[in-house]
Parts: sequence; structure tokens; C-alpha cells
Amino acid sequence: MSSAGMNTAGMNTAAPATRAGLCSVTFRALSPRDVIRFADQAGLASIEWGTDAHVPVGDTSHAANIGHQTRDAGLVVASLGSYYRCDAGDVAPLLATAQSIGAPRVRVWAGTRGSGDVSREERLQVTENLREATKRAADAGIQLAVEYHGGTLTDTLDSTLALLGDVGSANLTTYWQPRLDASAALACDELRSLGSNVSTVHVFSWWPGSERLRLSERSDLWSEALPLAESLGVTDALLEFVPGDDPAILHEEATSLREWLGIR
Repeated sequence: MSSAGMNTAGMNTAAPATRAGLCSVTFRALSPRDVIRFADQAGLASIEWGTDAHVPVGDTSHAANIGHQTRDAGLVVASLGSYYRCDAGDVAPLLATAQSIGAPRVRVWAGTRGSGDVSREERLQVTENLREATKRAADAGIQLAVEYHGGTLTDTLDSTLALLGDVGSANLTTYWQPRLDASAALACDELRSLGSNVSTVHVFSWWPGSERLRLSERSDLWSEALPLAESLGVTDALLEFVPGDDPAILHEEATSLREWLGIR
């Protein structure tokens, strides 16, 4: 782990409050205007805009418009959620899109295969691509963060920490979300071990497997994980993948999220 990613426990610095927000991918079938409206009505503070549907990479004028709409509603652009895999391709259009929408952070994916399935050469290549993308992002005034996700080099705690250390940049952080079928205790242990490397949390309740539940149905997980995330200085806790993709339940899910973050 790089020195920039070391946990600062014991220092007399108060962590900033974690914002309660929404991933636009939660409602990818809705218009950006409707995503903003539902987030605002639910009392959320920030939105991670996804490049899968709402903010296509390279369409900078559209991205700028979405950024203006978000801020005009009193919300913050938390980040740009991309599917850049750090395996090939120019990162410049992605960074230009992030600048246009006003995103301080871009989420990327660490390759296309899990840590147990790649050769040493493949891992080195993804690491080098990520290092270069992180440098270019820093030059653009944007932070990069890897998705904590299966099928990538950040599919386990150890592999994620190793990747962050190998890149060795203060401009690279990681997201966190509970790994598939992980118990509440194991998930929280992994979050604690990632420590101040975590910038953003994706919040959803899946159990077992990918069956979508209400947040309250995994209260044993989130009642511990969210206060822990806040203590680690996590910037945004973002709701993702509500049951049935139903905007009608967003308000109750947002209420649960805010309560666990201590937001009135």
C-alpha cells in the first residue's frame, strides 16, 4: 500500500461527512431529468452519472448540460461511473467528459479478468495502463477510483491492496461494495482493511447471490458498514440497484441510507 493510502487513525483530523447519493445506473431507463428529480425528492445530495446510458463518453456538450441540470437542482456530481477497463484505449475522451460534467472522480475497472485468472504479464499490463491513466487524470485535476468487483484485479481484498500499492499514486482510490455472498461481518472486515483507500461506497442489499432486497433486509450489514465508511472519510455512499428498478421505493431506501449515516 502506498503511503498516500495509509489509514490515518489516531490523527486529530475529523473525517468529512459522507454524502448520501444515487448511481444513475439504478434507473438507466429513465431520462437524466427524471433521475435528478427522483434523487432530489428522496432527499439525496449527489449523483454518480453512468456512461452506460446517461452520459456517453465523448459527448461533452451533453455532459456539460447534465452537470448544469444536476447543480441547478441543488445536487452534486459525485463522480462519473465509467466502464473503462484499463486494458486498451485512450482515456482522454473519458477525462474530457468528466471535466465537462464537473465530476471530481472517475470510476474505472481494473481489467477484464479476475486476479486468479490472469498471467503475470497481463497483470503488469493492466497495472501500467492504470498507472498511466491515473497520471493523466491527475494532470486534468480528476481522481481515478477502481471498482471493487468480481472479474477484475480488484476482486479480492489482497489483490486490490496490491494493485493500489503497485500503482503507488495518491490520485488513485477504490470504491467498495459487499462482495457477492459475503457475510456482513466479512464485508465490514474488508471495508475496514481497505481503510482510507476507499473514496466511495455502492450501497445495495443482494442476498443470496444477486437477489435484490431492500436495504433494511440487510440492516446487519449497513448499520455497521455505513458509519464505518463515514469514519474512514468516504466521500459518497451511493444507492445502486433497488429491487425491481422501482423509483417508487427510492424515498424509503434513501431514508434508510440517511439514517445509517446520521443525516437528518
